[in-house]
Amino acid sequence: MMIRLFFLACATTLLATAALAQGPGPAPVAVSVVQHAEVDAVQSYIGTVVASRQSSIGSAVDGRVQSFLINEGDFVTKGQPLAQLLTETINLEQEAAQAELLLKQHDLAELENGARPEELAGADARKKAAKAFHDFRLAQLKRATLLFEKGAFNKEELHEIEAEAEAAQQVFRQGDENWKLVVAGPRPEKILQAKARVAMQDAIVRNLQSRVRKFTIVAPFDGFVVAEHTEQGEWVKQGDLVADVVALNEVDVLVNVRESHVAHIQIGQEISVEIPALSNLRLTGIVSSIIPQADIRARTFPVKVRVKNPILKSAAKSHSPVIKAGMIARAVVPTGAKRKGLLIPKDALVLGGPSPTVFVVDATVPDINDPIGDQGGAASSTNTGKVRPVPVQMGVSAGRLIEVEGAIKAGELVVVRGNERLRPGQDVAITETLDPRAVPRAAAVGR
Repeated sequence: MMIRLFFLACATTLLATAALAQGPGPAPVAVSVVQHAEVDAVQSYIGTVVASRQSSIGSAVDGRVQSFLINEGDFVTKGQPLAQLLTETINLEQEAAQAELLLKQHDLAELENGARPEELAGADARKKAAKAFHDFRLAQLKRATLLFEKGAFNKEELHEIEAEAEAAQQVFRQGDENWKLVVAGPRPEKILQAKARVAMQDAIVRNLQSRVRKFTIVAPFDGFVVAEHTEQGEWVKQGDLVADVVALNEVDVLVNVRESHVAHIQIGQEISVEIPALSNLRLTGIVSSIIPQADIRARTFPVKVRVKNPILKSAAKSHSPVIKAGMIARAVVPTGAKRKGLLIPKDALVLGGPSPTVFVVDATVPDINDPIGDQGGAASSTNTGKVRPVPVQMGVSAGRLIEVEGAIKAGELVVVRGNERLRPGQDVAITETLDPRAVPRAAAVGR
């Protein structure tokens, strides 16, 4: 039994060794043919990276800085507090104004609700009492008149009773009118006046609330703090600077282009950009603006090329932009003259090293004059070969293609999909030959 296990282990080891010696099979790749076509002549311009947005944030009110919540280099989001001013006094003013508003609102509600049932009952009772007293005085007057006619009352006594009856009638009329007023409620003009007083006080409260918000200074957009202009405990006046914030999720490369070249640049045009400080990082930007005012001395026009800036996030949730404002950049600007150049798909470029690289496949090259199908593949292929990395320099962009210069020639095959996993001299199997202008697919090669 032990001998059998020994021979089984030896056989397994020999098979594994043979498999390792054989190595992995050829890597599946999709390739495209290097094209030789007319491209615009280009010239490299030195420029400067500037923030796409920059704001010098000031204080909207006078006050003492209670807390300064940021430091230079911090990443802030839109609406995030940067500094807080003391608000004790204005908070008291706001509370008093709100209490006054509440009082005026209750006064208005009292007028709109009208008389209470108890008030109506009281007014009605006073009216009836006045009516009863009035009836009593009328009865007295009637009796006194009869007696006067019979000579039992003198004239002065009759006049006294008539006056008392007239006074009772006026009291009754007053009670009746008061009852009508209580039933009718307040005049519309009084209610309108109360509403106006409420509106005025509400405006005062909202004005104070707006002022309170101004005591908290916030970031106007997502960005990075690049300068501090105050500190905790300092007194700032209205308009004094608090901090500078710049947006770096996108940056502009500002280049000054000669007047003979600026006419060949269009808004929205793709421009190749290189950042020498970042291991010659190469990106593709879009012309965002062309300033139509030249520097009279140099006869150059400022051109801004907008580039997306990767923002790195650490485990501590801190943010760091890859491209910093103020860095030197180079932009490859078309000059308009046509010339011959080599074009490859942008997906063939492998970035991140000392220079852009493409992987050239040394294999049977299909006829580049063969018609290419509309779906992006010229033909299915099972050719195999070896790849070799070729450093190149990028030129002008032409849609999905880009001009390159290097040890590469027209008609050669460059890897378009699957190039991120290749090593120099590795065996590859060509599974598809793509149209250089085909829209890249998201699916991986070989799936």
